[in-house]
Amino acid sequence: MAKLIYPTNVSLDGYMEDEHGNIEWSISDDEEFAFWTDFQRPIGTYLYGRRMYESMVYWETASAKKGDQPEEMREFAQIWRAAEKIVYSRTLQAVSSARTRIEREFDPDAIRRLKESSDADITIGGPELAGQAMSAGLIDECHLLVNPIVLGGGKRALPDNLRMRLELLGERHFRSGVVHLHYRVIV
Repeated sequence: MAKLIYPTNVSLDGYMEDEHGNIEWSISDDEEFAFWTDFQRPIGTYLYGRRMYESMVYWETASAKKGDQPEEMREFAQIWRAAEKIVYSRTLQAVSSARTRIEREFDPDAIRRLKESSDADITIGGPELAGQAMSAGLIDECHLLVNPIVLGGGKRALPDNLRMRLELLGERHFRSGVVHLHYRVIV
């Protein structure tokens, strides 16, 4: 059975976007980009909210030609394009990437069936969508890249009014000061 994994960049005070919807404060150097590329290799399906999809769809058309981008970026784009993508949105009219479909409603039972039938792990992107999955008891692991910044407000990476026990499976410190925390959800 596949795992449903929530990976996100987060500020020290728990936000994944600042109060203006900006994520440019998160650190993304070569070391972290290589980490995210390695992280994506075994993923077979991405579940996205509309805004997360709109920020990630860049990789659909990112140049795969040698010399146009660094090797790490070309590799990430190939991994992203090869995966299935499901976008949860009531407003998005059409997708602009291959291997992508729109679902209008989040259906926990459909996610359970997807986990049971998938050979590869699944990630979920976007805090609202991930919050729905957490509330339904569907998340198996969380990967938080904690950035050395306090935002003081914005969109929280983890939902309010949810209690979940976690077991730390691993941690990694990056030169930039970012810390990766890998947790398993205890059921």
